[in-house]
Amino acid sequence: MKRETRTVIYDEELRIEAYRFEGIVQPFPNHFHEHYVIGFVENGQRILSCKHKKYYIEKDNVVLFNPGDNHACVQNDGGTFDYRGFHISKNIMLELAEEVTGKRELPGFSSNVIYNEEITCYLYPLHKMVMNGTADFGKEENLLFLISALIQNYGQPFESCVPECQQEIEKACEFIRQHFHERIYLDQICRYAGLSKSTLLRAFTKSKGITPYRYLETIRINEAKALLGKGVQPIEAAMQTGFSDQSHLTNYFNRFIGLSPGVYRDIFFDKNKHEEWQDEK
Repeated sequence: MKRETRTVIYDEELRIEAYRFEGIVQPFPNHFHEHYVIGFVENGQRILSCKHKKYYIEKDNVVLFNPGDNHACVQNDGGTFDYRGFHISKNIMLELAEEVTGKRELPGFSSNVIYNEEITCYLYPLHKMVMNGTADFGKEENLLFLISALIQNYGQPFESCVPECQQEIEKACEFIRQHFHERIYLDQICRYAGLSKSTLLRAFTKSKGITPYRYLETIRINEAKALLGKGVQPIEAAMQTGFSDQSHLTNYFNRFIGLSPGVYRDIFFDKNKHEEWQDEK
């Protein structure tokens, strides 16, 4: 079987993360990010679920996730998956959007899976430049052309991409965010939100696309990422974010991010270097 390779780079000039996965067979469970994801499928086929819709993604497809878009994917055949992608924080996207539109507002992508040769013509070379450590301004130029084309073809105000939520569900989310580092129980969330357990589970899943517990898991992972990026050791990050121990954090990190906490810390604590590792399959 094809050797699995995962490469991650932080580009200090562009202030974005670049990922390249080759030979991947790992499924990724339903989750969301607090940043934008712009990805390109090089090879392979996967079934992608995003915001209650199912897509079959394949070579040359571009995937677009807004912050908060819940998604999951699994291999669609007996083969492997090759993927290139960028993670862009909301702060950086705000700057990019203002640069190309003159308006300081976050864009929202109206489609999650697209096939667009113009987008690919900017995305693929840009990713290769980041991976190769290119330092000239052509890299920034490509990024601005990419964001401009995406907003022009698929952009809308970010708020219109966020589903309306009942006040009770927002209260449930507020409770989870306030207490993610603790051991919390479903009845505590229900009391705070003012809903029964069955009503909360149905309404929350319909509104957010994920269950309350998966929401909690994702919040903990995102908080752990922030700590690891500041140089906090994995064992301490686990304790501060509600995981029972470092092994617990590692298991979740591998499932959701495709990296171990230690590797993630090494890459993003020292953002001038990148790591590549290989596993024989």
